[in-house]
Amino acid sequence: MRESLADPDETMPRGVSGTATDADTREQAATPRAAHRFAMLDGWRALSISLVLAAHLLPLGPKRLQINEAVAPMGMALFFTLSGFLITRFLAAEHASVRTFVIRRFFRIVPLSWIVCLIVLPLYSASVGTYAAHLLFYGNLPPFWLLPMTSHLWSLCVEMQFYIGIALIVALVGRRGLYMIPLLCFAVTGLRIATGTHLSIVTWLRIDEILAGGIVALAYSGWFGPRPMQIAGRINVYAMLPLLFLSSHEIGGALAYLRPYLAATMVAASLVNPPPLLARVFEHRVTAWIATISYALYIIHGVLMNSWLGSGDLVEKYLKRPILIGLTFALAHLSTYRFEQPFIAYAKRLTAPKAGRTT
Repeated sequence: MRESLADPDETMPRGVSGTATDADTREQAATPRAAHRFAMLDGWRALSISLVLAAHLLPLGPKRLQINEAVAPMGMALFFTLSGFLITRFLAAEHASVRTFVIRRFFRIVPLSWIVCLIVLPLYSASVGTYAAHLLFYGNLPPFWLLPMTSHLWSLCVEMQFYIGIALIVALVGRRGLYMIPLLCFAVTGLRIATGTHLSIVTWLRIDEILAGGIVALAYSGWFGPRPMQIAGRINVYAMLPLLFLSSHEIGGALAYLRPYLAATMVAASLVNPPPLLARVFEHRVTAWIATISYALYIIHGVLMNSWLGSGDLVEKYLKRPILIGLTFALAHLSTYRFEQPFIAYAKRLTAPKAGRTT
């Protein structure tokens, strides 16, 4: 899902079939570098969803090399990093409103996820408990309630639980409560080390990937002084890519514990000193479009890959694959622009500052 530095909610993409928000326009007009950084975040989001789709839908080499198994968590680490960065940066703003954050997150995430669940769950004659776990976003927690067509929604559960947690912290403690993010992040990584967990869908064993993005947001906003981002600017983004891959592959061993920090460092480095070639790719129209529809791509592809389109022996499955991929992108485009956008626009109207009052 494409989000701006100024507003962690979906906006119509620049140069596609709409315009950026007024806040985006003012920021980009005032500081050309801001637009550049905005495009970098778009690019990482497009890359993250592309990695996940490729890992789930394409053969990425001989099976014995287990490349698919590594590329998926690599993409998710980037996806989570962006979520943590954008949400934390929004809440770290001086006049951030928890009410605005909660309303906009609800209308951004819930409509598509709920409509998909309400279509899929009856197919499995799901129990009341399964409905509750899906609609309240705790299906990724033991005893695990997710079904084949909804198994990929574990990540949405992790994100929603993060949104609720961070909103409660800021509501109860104020913006200074965001200083808890590094402590929570290190605590989760410590728990992973203590339990020998390299990869998990359980929130308290995976959320350090989101929290690491939050650390970058605080550093980017100057909460730790200028030094951290200055150091990040000296890091070679391309050199980080193979390290992130290794941390996502079983051959990386204990390097898996550093996956959240490798992904976060790579994003931070690109914000300060983006490689020219990478910046050009990330600023492309197609990249912006993929970033814009990425949320719908993620939700829809997991359902279709567990449908008839993803069934059959190896030959049959891959003969169907072009149809599956094409239908995924078509439905994601329609969902983003025809179904989700009205809810996003409504949330923006609902939380817009009233005359003479700021939120």
